[in-house]
Amino acid sequence: MYLLGEDRRIVGISGFTCRPKEARQTKPKVSAFISAKIDKILELRPDLVLGFSNLQADIARDLIRAGVNVMVFNQRSVEEIFEMMLMLARMVGSESRGMELAGRLRGELSRIAESARRFSRRPRVYFEEWMDPLISGIRWVEELIEIAGGAPVFPHLREQHDAKNRILQPGAVIEANPDVIIGSWCGRKVNKEQIRARPGWEAIHAVRSNHIYEVKSTYILQPGPASLTEGVRQLHAILAHAAGCQPLDGIEPMESVDVDLRQLI
Repeated sequence: MYLLGEDRRIVGISGFTCRPKEARQTKPKVSAFISAKIDKILELRPDLVLGFSNLQADIARDLIRAGVNVMVFNQRSVEEIFEMMLMLARMVGSESRGMELAGRLRGELSRIAESARRFSRRPRVYFEEWMDPLISGIRWVEELIEIAGGAPVFPHLREQHDAKNRILQPGAVIEANPDVIIGSWCGRKVNKEQIRARPGWEAIHAVRSNHIYEVKSTYILQPGPASLTEGVRQLHAILAHAAGCQPLDGIEPMESVDVDLRQLI
């Protein structure tokens, strides 16, 4: 909505909203991810509530019963992210800006993919979305890893819609023997020493060669413009380093964005 120039329409946000910074500074926080302050949302008298994921079905139900218009998106792939952006742009009467934005982001992804094709090799990547139990990357993350120059070691799991179906046993990662481990623990700081200390993981190539990295969930686990910009750019910089190649000019890992989870709602 900010990128479309429609931020004036926003009357309230989720506590998980981190970008842009002014959103957190100026908009009231009335929900978390799977819970919400229904009374506070109703006080804002919204014409429409936007949500993401089937995990917000209960919030949507309560708002619908209260007479509120609700639209919940369920994008899981890069292409579905673009579809969501264009649908939202049409809903707020900003289709031309939405098309322009989507075109710009597609162009950036193409530039990154072209740069990745110059890599001498494609590092094999294990992306860890959660640490206990181990959960591998959701579909759009795995697709962005491929665009950025890597080869996911559990590509078949991306088709699983729910995280519970992407749970791994530690031995599976040892057997896959990835060249690179990238963690993004959904709002928690990745503990690289904890990863190194897992029984048997000292044999994994990524651990032996010290190719363990973190991409903040703010950048990669939110299926919108963040993952298609900062997220994929960080992946590209990491994979270029692991492959011993140069990333696309001007791309290097971004600064971290830390959010105190106690302040989310």
